[in-house]
Amino acid sequence: MKKVLFSIAAIAALATAGFASVNSQTGCGLGSQIIKDDSSALMLALQATTNGTSANQTFGVTSGTSGCKRAPLVMNERAAEFVASNMDQLSREIAIGQGESVSTLAELLNVEDKAAFASALQANYNAIYSNEKVDMATVLDNVSTIAG
Repeated sequence: MKKVLFSIAAIAALATAGFASVNSQTGCGLGSQIIKDDSSALMLALQATTNGTSANQTFGVTSGTSGCKRAPLVMNERAAEFVASNMDQLSREIAIGQGESVSTLAELLNVEDKAAFASALQANYNAIYSNEKVDMATVLDNVSTIAG
């Protein structure tokens, strides 16, 4: 019975995802979908904790659900998971224009000219990492705009 109730709640949360607005502080995901009150630090922490512990932001970004917008360049879920797991390393390597993470991202996105891809990312670093709290979905959107 508990599984049925949980399934119904999950479907209801996903069904309303198209109508929800995303909180800019905690991003998209299940936490921001089920915890609508973002008026206090405690509620924001609950949203972020729910997003983080349920690992649903990556799925939301790749599928365009849970209030997330899908990044157009992402060809598969592996690329989104890679970016989510390697945000700091990717930032450092994009800044210097080379590295294993940049090469892996190019491979996951099926980029043919990896050197040109790395150079374009480096030249547009400030556009990709538009602020210090940029999230994975924004990084992917910005990469797709530059490399697309």
